[in-house]
Amino acid sequence: MTELGAGQTRPPGRVSKPPPGLYLVATPIGNLGDITLRALDVLASADLVACEDTRMTGKLMTLLGLSAPLTPYHDHNAEQARPALLARLRDGAVVALVSDAGTPLVSDPGWRLVRACIDAGLKVTTVPGASSTLAALQLSGLPADRFLFGGFLPRQANARRAALRDLRAVPATLILLESPNRLADSLADMAAVLGSREAAVARELTKLHEEVVRGDLFALANRYAESGAPKGEVVVVIAPPSEAAPLTDDDVDQRLRVAVDGGASVKDAAALVAAESGFPRRDVYARALRLFRMGNA
Repeated sequence: MTELGAGQTRPPGRVSKPPPGLYLVATPIGNLGDITLRALDVLASADLVACEDTRMTGKLMTLLGLSAPLTPYHDHNAEQARPALLARLRDGAVVALVSDAGTPLVSDPGWRLVRACIDAGLKVTTVPGASSTLAALQLSGLPADRFLFGGFLPRQANARRAALRDLRAVPATLILLESPNRLADSLADMAAVLGSREAAVARELTKLHEEVVRGDLFALANRYAESGAPKGEVVVVIAPPSEAAPLTDDDVDQRLRVAVDGGASVKDAAALVAAESGFPRRDVYARALRLFRMGNA
């Protein structure tokens, strides 16, 4: 595999300039060979390339032998930058919108620019290609006929668990992004809230050290708690809810251990597991006291 930065270039052929408008151009997520011929043509012809980070996109453009002007467009400047982009488009420019890697608009502010273009009657075209979320879904081995992309979960544990509770009943495979440094804690919360669902942790997709680790959420939480934070971008894919049998006492014990290992007090762990399992809080707390006083955790 050829990763970005490996020094291979692939200059575009000679093509006619596309019609004016906004082009949503997918870029490689790691392997330079995943750039499409159409993306090369659009980027070569663009009057302006709007990007999250001009340094990242500048590196990609250099590798591809391209030299279109770049302008930043990201969460922090979108409101100020959008009017200038719309003005260029009204003047008949070809503007390409890219993210740092993968498909634009997925976890970035590009959709507001698209909406503004639609409202103004300006042409918007997609140039599809690489996507870490779809790549992870493909490699997960989990149902792909119905899925929900949930983006990044909140950083704080309470907010993260609340977000997971909102997703718990969704009858679809879940796709979530996560920071490597928060992965173990997030997996522990996923296990506590969602139960022992099958899941996959995908990282470094399309790169030399691509890895997909599969297992139930409890096993994955324990694995990354022991091994520490992995390297690279991380996508977590979680199976949809099943009509599984009610939780057993062993299931409750396992959830209690995951919650306590994640930093919760015995009392808080019992409250969390009771809320997620539907068992009486008093019974779960009594079980937690027996479990941890007996030293079986």
